[in-house]
Amino acid sequence: MAISLSSLKSTTAWSPPRILAYGVAGVGKTTFATGADKPVVVPTEDGLGKIQVPHFPLAKSFDAVMEALAALYSEPHDYKTVVVDSVDWLEPLVWQRACKDNGWRSIEDPGYGKGFIAALDLWRQYLDGLNALRDERGMTVIQLAHTDIKRFDSPEHEPYDRYVIKLHARASALLQEHSDAVLFANYRISTVKSDVGFNKKVTRALGSGERVLYTAERPAFLAKNRYGLPDMLPLDWQAFAAAMPQP
Repeated sequence: MAISLSSLKSTTAWSPPRILAYGVAGVGKTTFATGADKPVVVPTEDGLGKIQVPHFPLAKSFDAVMEALAALYSEPHDYKTVVVDSVDWLEPLVWQRACKDNGWRSIEDPGYGKGFIAALDLWRQYLDGLNALRDERGMTVIQLAHTDIKRFDSPEHEPYDRYVIKLHARASALLQEHSDAVLFANYRISTVKSDVGFNKKVTRALGSGERVLYTAERPAFLAKNRYGLPDMLPLDWQAFAAAMPQP
């Protein structure tokens, strides 16, 4: 069918958010995610601890993850949020499947990064499954990840270290593009310089243990959102939900 100007739209229907939340170890990412409305967890790591929430058996293969998503898509249920915990533990399962499909001993066997490129096709299948749950089942999508610290070579400044998502760079970029919000969770800290004598000063970090969620990028970390959220929020689902635009 030919496209005409009559097909133009000035508004779009509201859809549940697709969230990628990452943060330092033990900060409370899983607690944050499972505070969402009627959550169900697809675990790829044993990270639930004492949190009482419906969850699938620990996924030990890429196929197991996809089967969990398919069950949520095809079977009747009243869950409103799917939580994948975590995508960096999912990544080895993606590589394992890519190696099996191509007869490789490891993801680096093809050389020149070709294995990681091939793995992107599997990542896209996984994201298609999440999109189907969001678009057709009305589910909020939350993916959790751990952090890594890597040097960032800026074209404008001297290189500096920053927090990044603990994934291969290509997979990380794909998941960030897919997400409506990339959120960085950390403890809120400040630094002070103290004089220790002999014209020397040391820098000390101070913090109260407050846990916060950053929604906009800074030199020290990646973050974004498409909702005009405040740059910083408490690491609490209710605070996040209250700041989100309402449908």
